[in-house]
Amino acid sequence: MTRIHPTVERVTDRIIERSRDSRRAYLSLMAEEGDRHRDRNTALPCSNLAHGFAAAGEDKASIATRQGPNIGIITAYNDTISAHQPYAAFPPQMKVWAREVGATAQVAGATPAMCDGVTQGQAGMELSLFSRDVIALSAAVGLSHAMYDAVALLGICDKIVPGLLMGALRFGWLPALFVPGGPMPTGLGNKEKQKVRQLYAQGKATRAELLEMESQCYHTSGTCTFYGTANSNQMMMELMGLHVPGAAFIPPGTPLRQALTRAAVHRLSAITRDGNDYRPLSACVDEKAIVNAAVGLLATGGSTNHAIHIPAFARAAGVRIDWTDMAELSHVTPLIARVYPNGTADVNQFQDAGGIGFVTRQLIDAGLIHRDIVTAGGDSLDDFAQEPWLDEGELAWRACGTSGDETVLRTASDPFQPDGGMRLVEGNLGRACFKTSAVEPERWTIEAPARVFESQHAVAQAFTAGELDGDVVIVVRFQGPRANGMPELHTLTPVLGVMQDRGQKVALVTDGRMSGASGKVPMAIHCSPEANGGGPLSRLRDGDLIRVSADEGVLSTAADLALRDPAPAPEAQMGTARELFAMFRADADEAERGGSAMLAAAGL
Repeated sequence: MTRIHPTVERVTDRIIERSRDSRRAYLSLMAEEGDRHRDRNTALPCSNLAHGFAAAGEDKASIATRQGPNIGIITAYNDTISAHQPYAAFPPQMKVWAREVGATAQVAGATPAMCDGVTQGQAGMELSLFSRDVIALSAAVGLSHAMYDAVALLGICDKIVPGLLMGALRFGWLPALFVPGGPMPTGLGNKEKQKVRQLYAQGKATRAELLEMESQCYHTSGTCTFYGTANSNQMMMELMGLHVPGAAFIPPGTPLRQALTRAAVHRLSAITRDGNDYRPLSACVDEKAIVNAAVGLLATGGSTNHAIHIPAFARAAGVRIDWTDMAELSHVTPLIARVYPNGTADVNQFQDAGGIGFVTRQLIDAGLIHRDIVTAGGDSLDDFAQEPWLDEGELAWRACGTSGDETVLRTASDPFQPDGGMRLVEGNLGRACFKTSAVEPERWTIEAPARVFESQHAVAQAFTAGELDGDVVIVVRFQGPRANGMPELHTLTPVLGVMQDRGQKVALVTDGRMSGASGKVPMAIHCSPEANGGGPLSRLRDGDLIRVSADEGVLSTAADLALRDPAPAPEAQMGTARELFAMFRADADEAERGGSAMLAAAGL
């Protein structure tokens, strides 16, 4: 067996030691709760139980007499988000497949599922990060009925998977699996998409031309095909063993997708407490599984949003991981995938080249991920180093073999670059994340005067007015969790891309988020402490010289910030229900701890 890499082992040991008390408290609570809910027929009075199965139809007798396990389905279905539209058909099918193995299934509850692609640059985006807490709370409400022996989690996109995991982990005595829906077919190529967006930013393309292009990219049901937060979610769930192996990127509406969903239902029925292979979620999501998720993210150049989400869902399991841990893992993790935005391929081409099965095999063999985690979807992590297929109509798995396209996937011994997709930059402006995988190395260090803004729209206005012609570090502050909910600043991407393409040295520094599709411009994002409350960004002024360097791990200014008073935070905005989220903004943690008000209020 390959020995784990010394750095991965050291970081894991540090996380285990840092998490000792919180992890012990979590596991103790899960054991107590598991004992209390061991048998729903004795834990629930008859009136309560009757309410719970009153509408269960032909499954009533089985649930009433506990003839087999009852699977609770938490669904994030809606038909506005393309990724979640296929879920409409899942619960009725899952109930049939549960009966095949003597089990039952009920929809335990639903969660909201908002799309950052729809809300980018709009007021609704200020609800986005906190929707993760709402999703976790919604999942908890559904599972609080105590009617279930296992949990099927139907969710894919940005905040939805982390939120579902956070909620389910507080019911961690139950086994749980994520059941993905798969990506839409490949649409318009990514280079053409980027080109039209930049032309529109320069006023050289019409809105009708832009909308036509966008409609060719996002054109039917299924997950968006770029490697943003949603698809990074799928990768992490595989490396944590929380899917049926290979389920991530099989298209919706295909026989193989249906076979994988059926297998998830059968698998859940087999790993409950009443069987011989009990695999509770609390045992699956431990320090080693969290490290696997982080390494997988780095090896594939995944979404920067997970620098916030990983610490958040880790905390829900009593595990403490920070950006220093992730930076050290990045230093020894080779980048072995090129998927848009850090390449030209989409996730369908990634899947065709070998997909996550290939990535998992490479990382296991290189000693970069922990093989000995408890997996919910397979017998061991080795099961995830394969690809699913239909053998005469029956679901089977086979070895991935070599890369089917070395412009998309490479071995760990011959990577695209020797280290992972993210670095930590820090200094007198705080700590921030820098995604290197999509940025040319000659742009990893930028030193230029600052232009300070308090909204992404103000940047766009300055660009249109011709004010951003020289080398510049764009600072967009008061975008953190406590200021306005930490929206993604996706509308900056075309503007900054145009500036860079015309020869300017340009970088972005912000306490906000960028898209999971953040691209070719150097960016120090998620800056902590945030400007709201007196963080360093609140003391910057136009013209201050700023150095952003992924090479050196530096984020600093030559200005003496201690001599200045912080700029006042902009007044909180009303409308689009932003006022209802004031309690989340008031209590939110810093980004490095996950930006969660719920976890902070719970003392986790």
